Amino acid sequence: MPSPCAGEPRVRRVAVVGGSPEPSGASAVRRAVRDADAVVAVDRGLDAARAAGVPVELFCGDADSVSAEGAAAVRAAERARDAGERAAFDVERYDPHKDFTDLSLVLRAVRERWGDPALVCTCLSGGNPDHLLGVLGRLAGWEGGVELAEDGFDGRILHGGSSWRPEAPVGSRFSFIPLSGEAVVSERGFRWELDRRRVELLSDLGISNVIEEASPTIACHEGTIACWAFR
Repeated sequence: MPSPCAGEPRVRRVAVVGGSPEPSGASAVRRAVRDADAVVAVDRGLDAARAAGVPVELFCGDADSVSAEGAAAVRAAERARDAGERAAFDVERYDPHKDFTDLSLVLRAVRERWGDPALVCTCLSGGNPDHLLGVLGRLAGWEGGVELAEDGFDGRILHGGSSWRPEAPVGSRFSFIPLSGEAVVSERGFRWELDRRRVELLSDLGISNVIEEASPTIACHEGTIACWAFR
């Protein structure tokens, strides 16, 4: 499909406001979108974006969980589009009886429009543990870099050769979980440090560490990990 951003500056960073049944608050949503070139709302994520005063470029979903007000905004955008008028945002609506999660389809939509930009994701981690594991599985395969921004934490998905210096106070809790069959990880500036430690899929070795220096670093040398600095 043709990109609606053709002729516009390259989109390097996309904020995804997810449809978690326990969304983050307005401040987390605004923090997530702060440096984004485009904002995508996933189903009830439209409500979270509207509550935070954040305009979106694209709505994706089957509209099965968005509020009545949000659904009305989606219908208005679709009517404007069909009439050839300028819509408040683009709409990509999905059949509720689809074979894939909304996030899988959202990532496809982002890739079709903008390639593989960096993602910063919010309102994706609350409510359903099965959905959360699916979210991490989908984001683990994204090549453009992934940040996580929620009320209680900031996080990253790191692939082999990448690292992160979390901006969190000394004493903050920090965890990582391998998302690949194995990962090789180093940690510096934490209470328990690692030096190229090989860690298996979903190992609990990295859970509940503590930041003990002002500029801690976690590095993923091989594989893929998710990591979180908690507030």
